[in-house]
Amino acid sequence: MRERRVQEPKGYTFRMTAEAVQSVSAARDIDPQRALALGKRVLATEAAAISSLEGRLGGAFLAAARALLSCRGRVVVIGIGKSGHIARKFAATLASTGTPAFFVHAAEASHGDLGMITSDDVVVLLSNSGETDELVSLVPHLKRQGAKLIALTGSEQSSLAQAADVHLDASVDNEACPLGLAPTASTTAALALGDALALALLDARGFSVEDFARSHPGGSLGRRLLTHVADVMRTGTAVPSVHLTATLAEAVVEMSSKGMGMTAVVDANGQVLGIFTDGDLRRCLSRVTDFSAVRVEKLMTRNPRSIEADRLAIDCVELMETPPKVSQLLVLDDRRRLVGALHLHDLFRAKVV
Repeated sequence: MRERRVQEPKGYTFRMTAEAVQSVSAARDIDPQRALALGKRVLATEAAAISSLEGRLGGAFLAAARALLSCRGRVVVIGIGKSGHIARKFAATLASTGTPAFFVHAAEASHGDLGMITSDDVVVLLSNSGETDELVSLVPHLKRQGAKLIALTGSEQSSLAQAADVHLDASVDNEACPLGLAPTASTTAALALGDALALALLDARGFSVEDFARSHPGGSLGRRLLTHVADVMRTGTAVPSVHLTATLAEAVVEMSSKGMGMTAVVDANGQVLGIFTDGDLRRCLSRVTDFSAVRVEKLMTRNPRSIEADRLAIDCVELMETPPKVSQLLVLDDRRRLVGALHLHDLFRAKVV
């Protein structure tokens, strides 16, 4: 009988026969019907838990929202274990939607992190039982500091619920866990209730899409809403342009040297009169024999598409996609003078699209 030696992390060694290994592997196989049935039951249980919260929203929810909205300091969200994970997410959602907030781990709070909390703060305590020792023991210290307390628990008779200035009922009939042990429906309910509070505050503050983008500058939404044409356009000598009297040969040289597949055509005052592109060049090849004898004015596209430097860069996409599609845009000032240009590739590099 073949044996397999298995090294444990702490250095202990034991032997498993090949048959034992196969037995363990077999025991881990998924029964498709059982797994799907359980998955559906979990989702139904958690959906019911959230649905039941809707009917319980009332005065306490409004009181909590008003307390958070009027907070002169920061919202401090405290939890431990699975409730700690929900608390951390709640604090992050608040902070990203206009309500300054941060998370404090309950165990760390009693070892110095209470120093982060002031009398101007509102403290939100998350515990399904409402009897978590690490949180209950903090209450006297928080009250002594003068912070307002909001408890989000699954029991209105719990220690935290009774001690808080406002209690939010996040109770559930039962957990989705088939053993009735793992926090599942209860954490989902707490998560949803936290989202409801955060978005009620977002609405009350008049928090806008632009505000959201400013707190998410590293994300795609932030780039789309904060990046302007002036941030991505090419300027100065990088912008291809020729005078109205330039020959086709001069225009082709300018296009080739600047690598944008086009050149603007301007008058003596720098006002744009047209654009000459790679497409215009291909269309004229069959009828032009002497590039140095033909002026670009005769072949350019008049009234080219343009955009202002203070517009959002994402607006360029709609202009470019409007038929007939183009890959370049000229950037003009209010007197139609050339101040820049951009290519679709510039938008890709800036990750606007």
